[in-house]
Amino acid sequence: MKYVLRGALLLWLLAALPTFEALAQGGLRRQERLSQLENARIAYLTEKVALTTDQAQKFWPLYNEFTAKRRDLNRRLRQLRPASTDGLSDQQIKESLNQSFVLRQQEITLEKEYFERFQRVISVRQVGRLALAERQFTKEVLKRVAGRPGLPAGAADGLDE
Repeated sequence: MKYVLRGALLLWLLAALPTFEALAQGGLRRQERLSQLENARIAYLTEKVALTTDQAQKFWPLYNEFTAKRRDLNRRLRQLRPASTDGLSDQQIKESLNQSFVLRQQEITLEKEYFERFQRVISVRQVGRLALAERQFTKEVLKRVAGRPGLPAGAADGLDE
């Protein structure tokens, strides 16, 4: 559960990064900042995974498909989490938790499916590097965001795993 909460917070922080930076830098448009972040992610992952040109042409459409599906599952999971359970019945809480379990299982199934699909395009060693590089990129983004004005102190604390 700890990793799911961290993942949800991390996704929120990544989505909010352009907003924080736009405020700090005097108003660059959010979409431009998102595009810059995406380009940095592509360059970082391409380098760390050591993709060849041929591999990159096959890998990136597949990876983008995977991340879109993963984002959708995470969005749906966030929508299930109420801000407070005070106004909910025990049955509603139980149903919400069960739906969360189903979505988390779907996320695991998705990761397994794309693990297999990625291996058709890149080596298993590169797939391993990909998982590590994704975490490293996220850490780097959080470090940079934490150093910007306007971010609450400690917002990136505890997300090092």
